[in-house]
Amino acid sequence: MFLVVPDPAHGLVAAPQSPDDLTPDTREALTVQGFTWDSNIEAYTRQTGHGPDDVDHTADSLRARGHYAFSAYRPLPKR
Repeated sequence: MFLVVPDPAHGLVAAPQSPDDLTPDTREALTVQGFTWDSNIEAYTRQTGHGPDDVDHTADSLRARGHYAFSAYRPLPKR
């Protein structure tokens, strides 16, 4: 299971519930989308693309790989 949300400090976040969710196919799919692993928060993050379409695309990509993916969108505050 994954949570996909925009976060003011980390950009777009795709957070797995457990390490078992991080299959090789899932890791590759997120990396191709520009995500990198952030071990401090134990999630994949991407600084660009925080809109609703980006959230939906990432969540749909995870669902296509057999994961449950919960997603939410709230605009990031302007800096």
